[in-house]
Amino acid sequence: MNFVGIVTAMRIESRCITARHLPLGEVINLENNAAICLCGMGENAARNAATKLLAEGASSLVSFGVAGALDSKLRPGDLMLPESIYTKQMLPVSLAWRSRVQECLPSHLRVIGGTLATSNKVLTTLIEKRKFAETTGALAVDLESGAIAEAAKNSDIPFLAIRAISDPIEFSPPSALLNSVNSDGSAKLGQILALLLQRSVTLSTLLRLAREVRTARSTLSVVVSHARTELGL
Repeated sequence: MNFVGIVTAMRIESRCITARHLPLGEVINLENNAAICLCGMGENAARNAATKLLAEGASSLVSFGVAGALDSKLRPGDLMLPESIYTKQMLPVSLAWRSRVQECLPSHLRVIGGTLATSNKVLTTLIEKRKFAETTGALAVDLESGAIAEAAKNSDIPFLAIRAISDPIEFSPPSALLNSVNSDGSAKLGQILALLLQRSVTLSTLLRLAREVRTARSTLSVVVSHARTELGL
């Protein structure tokens, strides 16, 4: 029987799957045939989460969350179901599993294939994104999928990435914000308020970021509600 191990980096992502409070870095069993690990952002955290899920008996792994666009055609709310993952090497996705998930989804969701790349840092400028796209050939970027895909490949088990686009290529989280977010994606409100008062970040930027993340989360919630069986839920 397939036991699905789901890795999410941020609480805003994990809440699309479960309303339970997830302790950071712990494997939590969900109903039926799945477990989830909220790992925090970054490759190392994701690799640790994948290792823990494998130790708990996961026979397949999912990278679940949001991603940034590297192509101007991708917009917030688009669903990235990549056919390959670019990290230090090109890593496979289970195309059969990907196809089954896509078949479950409603027609109004815009589903994108292609390559998803993993970066070792948040890309905060259009120039950075374009250069990364040229280097990798990817259409979207995240921080975690490469490590999870690598763990799946090393264990010879299926891997799937489910990533909703949050920020388009021309708009990214400002670099000034990066130290104002906890590892699980939650905001350090005092530091954000200070940035607003210093005019290092504008309110309109924060509102746009929040709106686009909500759009991405809506897409992720639709995926969960329609493809629950494929995710072991």
